[in-house]
Amino acid sequence: MSPTPPARRLRLGLPRRAFSQVLLMQVAIAAGVAVLATGLFLAPLSKQLDQEAMRRALAIAQTTAQDPQIAEGVLTTEPSTTGPVQREAERIRKATRAEYIVVMDQRGFRWSHTTLSEIGQHVSTSPRDALAGKEVMQIDNGTLGRSARGKVPLYDSKHRIIGAVSVGIAYDSVRARLLSAIPGLFAYAGGALAAGALAAWLISRRVQRQTRDLAFSDISALLAEREAMLHGIREGVVALDRGGRIRLLNDEAGRLLGIGDEAVGQSPDEALGEGRTTDVLAGRVVGTDLLTVRGQRVLVANRMPTDDGGAVATLRDRTELEQLGRELDSTRGLIDALRAQDHEHANRMHTLLGLLELEMYDDAVEFVGEVVGDHRVTAEQVTEKIQDPLLAALLVGKATVAAERGVALWVSDRTRLPDRLIDPRGLVTVVGNLVDNALDAVAGTPHARVEVELCAEGRAIVLRVRDTGPGIPAEQRELVFTEGWSTKKPPVHGKRGIGLSLVRRLAERQGGRATVGEADGGGAQFTVVLPEALTEPEPEPALIWADEETR
Repeated sequence: MSPTPPARRLRLGLPRRAFSQVLLMQVAIAAGVAVLATGLFLAPLSKQLDQEAMRRALAIAQTTAQDPQIAEGVLTTEPSTTGPVQREAERIRKATRAEYIVVMDQRGFRWSHTTLSEIGQHVSTSPRDALAGKEVMQIDNGTLGRSARGKVPLYDSKHRIIGAVSVGIAYDSVRARLLSAIPGLFAYAGGALAAGALAAWLISRRVQRQTRDLAFSDISALLAEREAMLHGIREGVVALDRGGRIRLLNDEAGRLLGIGDEAVGQSPDEALGEGRTTDVLAGRVVGTDLLTVRGQRVLVANRMPTDDGGAVATLRDRTELEQLGRELDSTRGLIDALRAQDHEHANRMHTLLGLLELEMYDDAVEFVGEVVGDHRVTAEQVTEKIQDPLLAALLVGKATVAAERGVALWVSDRTRLPDRLIDPRGLVTVVGNLVDNALDAVAGTPHARVEVELCAEGRAIVLRVRDTGPGIPAEQRELVFTEGWSTKKPPVHGKRGIGLSLVRRLAERQGGRATVGEADGGGAQFTVVLPEALTEPEPEPALIWADEETR
């Protein structure tokens, strides 16, 4: 026999859904406000009704005291149940619906009363203030119970106090008026509560739609997970609101863009300044996998609009990938050059073998000398003009690649570059990109030629790369330096449109500039000026002459 499952405990507390919690809390607030408002209204209402009853009693007493028959009856007759004072007081009482009207003389004996047996008896409460000429309003207990009272002095024709008039309004009637007002007040409070509950339901429904009917604990968990994810991923995330202002920035985006938390609340133009990166984040440049350069970093950006009118942009760092891709292109070029040289070397070996078999030894020696000399002359010409080893090695390698592609790569006779470079790797990047672009532009054209000129002017370096290609139209000479812009087919490893942008940024970082124009005889000429690219020359050691005698 299977054991009886344990009984489920009844769990008391707030519901889990945000919709239900908001609705319950708002209804509770509306009910509390309605109860508080009702209580705050009833508290002064009771006092107000008391004051109204006392003022009414005082007004009836004043009217009764001004009746000449009352004063004359007190002066000329004795207290009697059928006397003129009793008759007139009863008439006024019935007309005003007062509980009682008591007329008394200066001694405090009653001349009128609702209960006839009390006529001629002394009053139960002290009439001292009224007999002293004061008007009195109060809530007090008497022979007829609790009542709202008004007491005034009674004057004769010569304005002398001859007694007093006391009028009472039954306190039960005041309480009845208060109780009769409560149902109506509750009705208004109930209507206000119903309207508040309806408004609470509408607001809660909106909250339900916006929170996807999640519980507050789920929302809290999602926020915690979002924070951990945004700051943990190695991809930059920038969120913008409907006004185009930055409202979220994760750590990676701050690192890639070079900004911090102070950028939150600013527009991309304010936080980053002008540039392609700003245009991509602001949505002025559209597309997928947009290339942009920020500082020395190559970024790939994507921008996705959100339902609230804002947008989320993601940034990926492709700097290392672009460098690897360029190295891969260079390696492939060298491999192609070596493969071609291998074929050329085989042809030369066959030629040399034929000369030896024909016993043409002198011709064979001359042939070997010419082959070795050509390569030696090319390397010597470059190293003689360019003393930096990295840059010289680059140009020697590029010359070999250019030769295999049918392009003549020349180093200008005006080139003079000492070995005092501050940033040789940066200059290698600039020269390599410009030479690669020039080789691509002239490859396959007749009499293809690329010329490189490097001149030192003080601490500045002026670089010119000329080619005999088709040139660049005037209207496109600024576009070629824009990230992602290119007229060539993208390579396998990625996209084009980065090299010239990096060249300009490297030049501007050193306070220089990069421009393009038309070369003499046609083609394009790229000019890069780097003002502070060389160190100061070391002073030559002074020669000290000394006589034999002074040594």
